[in-house]
Amino acid sequence: MDRMIAGFVSGLAATAPMTAAMVGMHRKLPGHHRYPLPPRRITMRVAEKLGVKHHLAEEHRTGLTMLAHFGYGAAVGTLFGLIAPRQPSRAIPAGVGYGLLVWAGSYLGLLPSMDLHRHAKHEPAERNGLMIAAHVVWGAAIGALAPAFRNPKE
Repeated sequence: MDRMIAGFVSGLAATAPMTAAMVGMHRKLPGHHRYPLPPRRITMRVAEKLGVKHHLAEEHRTGLTMLAHFGYGAAVGTLFGLIAPRQPSRAIPAGVGYGLLVWAGSYLGLLPSMDLHRHAKHEPAERNGLMIAAHVVWGAAIGALAPAFRNPKE
């Protein structure tokens, strides 16, 4: 169980630099590609499906977006905790690979299948590049953090 908690905490924490990277890269996109980032689009799609989107004030939309984004990072981080190598020199590359796997599983499979986000093949290359880079940042961060949060007796 300690490894799962380490993964959860690491995934939650790794979502902060990922978010900063996403926002920074988003600002550098050409204007016609600066529509809302996936966490916002996905959260609003869920709110729409639940019939509550039109009841949400902007501050609630922003809050729910951040809650969902950090919650997803923590949830998928929990799984990384189970497989994370103990040594940071191995955990960081493993985390990057895992981050790319999370991107692929989410944007090529899970989210389109749930009708929460369009398939990555329908996104502009710049947007996909942004999201892939953001998942590399998340993966490197979770790889660096997970060994530090693990129980040293494991």
